[in-house]
Amino acid sequence: HGFAFSSGLAAGDAVLRTCSPGDHVVMANDVYGGTYRQFAKVHQPWGLSFDPVDLSDLEAVASAWRPQTRLLWIETPTNPLMTVFDIAALSELAHERDAVVVVDNTFATPYLQQPLQLGADVVIHSTTKYLGGHSDVVGGAALTSDDALAERIGFLQNAVGGVPGPWDTWLTLRGIKTLAVRMRAHCENARAVVAVLAESTAVRQVLYPGLPTHPGHEVAARQMRDFGGMVSFRMSDEDAALAACSRFRLFTLAESLGGVESLVEHPGRMTHMSVAGSPLEVPGDLVRLSVGIEDPTDLVADLLQALG
Repeated sequence: HGFAFSSGLAAGDAVLRTCSPGDHVVMANDVYGGTYRQFAKVHQPWGLSFDPVDLSDLEAVASAWRPQTRLLWIETPTNPLMTVFDIAALSELAHERDAVVVVDNTFATPYLQQPLQLGADVVIHSTTKYLGGHSDVVGGAALTSDDALAERIGFLQNAVGGVPGPWDTWLTLRGIKTLAVRMRAHCENARAVVAVLAESTAVRQVLYPGLPTHPGHEVAARQMRDFGGMVSFRMSDEDAALAACSRFRLFTLAESLGGVESLVEHPGRMTHMSVAGSPLEVPGDLVRLSVGIEDPTDLVADLLQALG
């Protein structure tokens, strides 16, 4: 079952509305800032409680569980710290406790990772990103193989009205036609970018699941076809990160991701500003790249001059 929405947040909102006041959600402690804002500012005042947890620690997840826990919310790889969580292991833990498992699969896409086959109950996407793929449409999707959940999500889609227009859905379907070839190019270019970052003296840490040194590398290799086009890295301090962001020329300074063009952003000042002061606050020295499908030689040249 698949349901189209006007945005990824609208899709997530519909899934959260399958819960009731008094229910509890265990969520990743590193998620998209808009997701956290929706939890904390919209659903919590209506009686839904949640706990951000390091989902790579199964004991911590089990400890966070309550009798009221209805849903486990996973994002993998995460935005923006590129943390990887074991979908199969987490799904088994949640199902033993009669909870629903939701995976935000926006970064990975269906081409690289298929959570329903790994045990998840619901998958959501911001189709604005890789599925649309051309930075010209806003949309979302929720998918499930559970008939009862599908009936509930379908009702909420219709009742709440967060549906896309026909032109938006046409553009998204157009984008999906080239998803496989685009994702292969994104992954290849990301590897070229990561190789440069790993050798740069200006960079103190590279966050990319494709690196053997990444804590989630083995899990990612097991549950993903490849490691994706998103790359984050940390510099010496926030000033250095902001300065580097301002020097890019081919990478455009922008908040979105997943399009054919390369983007750079400073999460602490942009996509994740809403989580400042929360358990999900991101470090100020962090830079996030959405690596596009341009010629990798051009991308590497721009990266080198931006790093200085």
